[in-house]
Amino acid sequence: MQQKERTFAAIIKHTPVIANSLAVWSLGQMGLVVKGPDAIIYIDPCLTDSIDERAFPPPIAPEDVTHADYVLTTHEHLDHLDPQTIKGIAQANPETQFVVTGWSLDTIDQLDIGSDRLIVPEALAPMTLAGTTLRLTALPAAHYEIEHDTMRGNRWLGYLIEWNDVTLYHSGDTILYAGYEEMMLGLPAIDVAMVAANGRDFYREERDLTGNLWPVELARVSKHLGWDLIIPGHNDLLPGNTIPYTQHVEAIERENPAQKFKILRPGELLYYVKT
Repeated sequence: MQQKERTFAAIIKHTPVIANSLAVWSLGQMGLVVKGPDAIIYIDPCLTDSIDERAFPPPIAPEDVTHADYVLTTHEHLDHLDPQTIKGIAQANPETQFVVTGWSLDTIDQLDIGSDRLIVPEALAPMTLAGTTLRLTALPAAHYEIEHDTMRGNRWLGYLIEWNDVTLYHSGDTILYAGYEEMMLGLPAIDVAMVAANGRDFYREERDLTGNLWPVELARVSKHLGWDLIIPGHNDLLPGNTIPYTQHVEAIERENPAQKFKILRPGELLYYVKT
């Protein structure tokens, strides 16, 4: 690749995906780019300065996301569904489809994105995304509780992605809840789990910063459920809403020293090959 082509978008475009693998890039916070054999998806991208005092620049600008076949969002909070990012991607690529919650439609309606480009998934109802071999299942999440109504469905979602013989779990924002482990045990075994794990406490909640799992909870649930590789997420974008990554290292060493884990920095590639 020539020097002038060494952009984040070009790297994604030119990265090959072999059998039994997925290429995964971090966008920071809970944002991911996932490339499989027949498509590229973005999950929870926040790629503008909509977030005040964000801790790092976006790895890519929305207008450069001309390669996304699908964009998945887990809920309507700004660091997961940034209207400027979604609008920029929609304008950059008229073919991109958007998977959103029913609770997000009021926000989406203001972005001039046609309804034919929107998919509102039902929790625990697997679907294959058109034009791909990607099997997607939306999963209930609890931020801090499960919120559901008959018109809009679940407010908080995670996603199970079965693709190219690899199973990737994106938790969205959640804490553990009654029935969570039973639900996960009824699903295909997880190869890669991207889990929001920046903790939670009274003082952050006083500032309307709703938290997620603590490292010890992530270490224990990954051991109970047999996840192969975990990626702690939601721990870099917002100053004051993070914890030291050493807490993750200590929790894993104490609870499950054999656990594979990766602290994925914004813009960094994880190439996962299932063996």
